[in-house]
Amino acid sequence: MDFQKLKLYGLRDIENIPQLKILSEEEIFAIKVVANVLPFRTNNYVVENLIDWTNVPNDPMFQLTFMQKGMLSEDQFDKMANALKSNLPKSEIKLIANEIRLELNPHPSGQMTSNVPMLNGSVVPGVQHKYKETVLIFPTSGQTCHAYCTFCFRWAQFIGVDDLKFATDESKKFQDYLKQHKEVTDVLLTGGDPMIMSAEKLKAYIEPLLEPEFSHIKNIRIGTKSLSYWPYRFVSDKDSGEIIKLFDKVMSSDKHLAIMAHFSHPVELQTDIVKKAIRKLRNVGVKIRTQSPVIKHVNDNSQVWEDMWKKQVHLGLIPYYMFVERDTGPKKYFEIPLSEVFEIYRNSYTKISGLHRTVRGPVMSAMHGKVMIEGVAEIFGEKVFVLNFLQARDPNWVKKPFFAKYDETSTWFDQLTPAFGANNFFFEDEMLDVLYSKEENLLA
Repeated sequence: MDFQKLKLYGLRDIENIPQLKILSEEEIFAIKVVANVLPFRTNNYVVENLIDWTNVPNDPMFQLTFMQKGMLSEDQFDKMANALKSNLPKSEIKLIANEIRLELNPHPSGQMTSNVPMLNGSVVPGVQHKYKETVLIFPTSGQTCHAYCTFCFRWAQFIGVDDLKFATDESKKFQDYLKQHKEVTDVLLTGGDPMIMSAEKLKAYIEPLLEPEFSHIKNIRIGTKSLSYWPYRFVSDKDSGEIIKLFDKVMSSDKHLAIMAHFSHPVELQTDIVKKAIRKLRNVGVKIRTQSPVIKHVNDNSQVWEDMWKKQVHLGLIPYYMFVERDTGPKKYFEIPLSEVFEIYRNSYTKISGLHRTVRGPVMSAMHGKVMIEGVAEIFGEKVFVLNFLQARDPNWVKKPFFAKYDETSTWFDQLTPAFGANNFFFEDEMLDVLYSKEENLLA
């Protein structure tokens, strides 16, 4: 029988992780310095099965799960390091940490303002509604993970600052919101990681959506890293059987259930237990779609992506998104110029079959919507990025090609400028109206 007990390691446990003994005191201290600012958590499965300790610190999975000095600026690092060396009180260390955190753009793309819906004149807690058809739900009990990715764009969920955290309240107000918005067809449970929740708590969010009053909800998605970081969740955890039964119930109803699985490197797909977990899910008809950003130090070459997509399809998974690392947290450490990201995508895409070409990319989840780089072209003698929206705040913007000046340094959408001498992209004036309307509702 496959069984393993989850053992979590947090900031206080760093020096007690046996494998870290290969590092110097200075290297371990650097991990602690950064972990006092950005959230750190890993577990025994990650440490024992996914990291090649003979290749540390360059091992991709080590970079993905353990803090690195370069994740903070030199000034930020020195400020926290000096605080720890001076044995300042915890309250003062927390103040310093929060000052640094606010410098790291904790909630990009208008998540705290432009994505927050209203119901009867008040904010709906733990809900984001950016696109017409899709609503994101942040379950209260799902705002943590089996392990934290160092690049995570939702790192602000895990640092204990309530003003920066999304979570539902106990009133089920989000259900009332969904009842009133019949245009919504997709609900995405996200976090954190909803699969950290017990089966009973997960049922409380999913089973009501199977009732006739939610007949307009056709697709239920669960965003999770659990297949990568704790596949036992679907195999041998004490309530894993209840999880599979719940998913079978959804699939037997008039709904579609999709696991939006975060896989960042092929090594996450190599263990016997992850393969068994995938089979368990597929046996009840659950579709598993995969996604990850391109991350420097982790998967920033086309061979990794080619291998990962081929392995995913071989296991019955559906490659879905290649993202661009968002403009938040330790972005400077992980970011790659858009021109390079596109080449990684294109070079890997040319080496895979049609079954793998379900993947869209490179995609930026920006304030305006999901912007995809379709290609690089030369038009009227000007080299340009060819862009379009896969999703947008205004559905009329979707699949209307537009062009940005090509450059080799931009790493995010707001650094791009319109091509052909235009002053603005076609949607920018309308975007101001959208943002003004949202802010007006929030202030009302």
